[in-house]
Amino acid sequence: MATQRMLQFVTVAREMPEKRPADLRAQDFHEIYREFADAKATEQASRCSQCGVPFCQSHCPLHNNIPDWLRLTAEGRLQEAYELSQATNTFPEICGRICPQDRLCEGNCVIEQSGHGTVTIGSVEKYLTDTAWEQGWVQPIKPAADRSESVAIIGAGPGGLAAADMLRRQGVQVTVYDRHDRAGGLLTYGIPGFKLEKDVVMQRIDQLEEAGVQFVLNCDVGTDISFDAIRGKHDAILIATGVYKARELRMPGVGVPGIVKALDYLTTSNRQSFGDEVEAFESGELNAAGKRVVVIGGGDTAMDCVRTAIRQGATSVKCLYRRDRANMPGSQREVANAEEEGVEFVWLSAPKGFTGNPVEGVMVQKMRLGAPDASGRQSPEVIEGADYVEEADLVVMALGFEPEDLPEGWEAPDLEVTRWGTVKADFRSQATSIPGVFAAGDIVRGASLVVWAIRDGREAAEAILDYLAQPSAVAAE
Repeated sequence: MATQRMLQFVTVAREMPEKRPADLRAQDFHEIYREFADAKATEQASRCSQCGVPFCQSHCPLHNNIPDWLRLTAEGRLQEAYELSQATNTFPEICGRICPQDRLCEGNCVIEQSGHGTVTIGSVEKYLTDTAWEQGWVQPIKPAADRSESVAIIGAGPGGLAAADMLRRQGVQVTVYDRHDRAGGLLTYGIPGFKLEKDVVMQRIDQLEEAGVQFVLNCDVGTDISFDAIRGKHDAILIATGVYKARELRMPGVGVPGIVKALDYLTTSNRQSFGDEVEAFESGELNAAGKRVVVIGGGDTAMDCVRTAIRQGATSVKCLYRRDRANMPGSQREVANAEEEGVEFVWLSAPKGFTGNPVEGVMVQKMRLGAPDASGRQSPEVIEGADYVEEADLVVMALGFEPEDLPEGWEAPDLEVTRWGTVKADFRSQATSIPGVFAAGDIVRGASLVVWAIRDGREAAEAILDYLAQPSAVAAE
């Protein structure tokens, strides 16, 4: 019977949840996709071919058991499907919304390769967990017994929160330190509401607080509390700070008013969504209303910036990227959404400087793609004599992120880092050069996806539990 309900991809077409019309959704920060109805989620899940070797699962960083929870969804066994998705993923409702499924699970779907259109895995995952919250299937975290060991987590982003969840379920006392006034890291302040509405994040943070996880917010390690002080208070530490230092350009005009960093811009916008009063927004410094906006970069952060500028009422929004559409790192689905909303992409274009003070334009040099570089991607080359000026009142730099200098900022010279500045951690145990100190997420692997941070946080929690189980571990502290 179960087999008959699956393998429907030949007769049932791929269908995503309905998108709100572009002209309407561009006026607010609500999520753009509507919810699947029960019947539609069941129908779309039934398209799964139940592969013997599920490439969707193997290409998911969390190795979620996707075929099985699709089958349970198709059979109407939604609570079981949710519990199976939750078993390997701390935040399935978040991954269902913001994972680039077109590059991961859905992009490797077998029926996609055969021309039938991928199963809409992310939308079903989102539907399952949203239904679980509505129906009360998401249970409070209640450890069987409390333990005396205490773990500090520095950074309240997805990696730190995933680790906190797993550690608290085992009864460990967990304290999370974060420099912001709200937990969530990039989930809260970096990703716009039209991709991830903030009540989705806050309900998970509330769940952790109710379970006994302590959050110490507005706390900048190295300034408000020393790293040594945290070490003295806890039996183990997990560094999950992420990477927040913006990459910068060195060229004429950099630094004039009107040229801003992507994360500053997105954080200000998200604070507005929370109802905070933000001086930089009210003054117009980080507000695109009525401005010609140019965003430089081609990753997911750049996509977030261009779509935010549209919603703030920019008169025009252009995205400069030095390669072409096929070679950009951002999600193609996000590019399509941005184009629908009125963003213009200027491919094979790179800045060489800026005019005006405050900024009035971007000096652009046109590019072509040459021979592949070490990564296999074609390297952009300058086309001589094709320069021009792109007019702009606000330029947002979305060029990626680098790690902060933690050993210096934390006065922790024993903390080893790589030549890229990321924390050096054992790839199996996540242990750093300091006994009892572990690291996970972007601060180890460099700027990456939320789903990788969740995986790293879960694995770090398991490593910390193993460390705490050693008789000498806690005694040595």
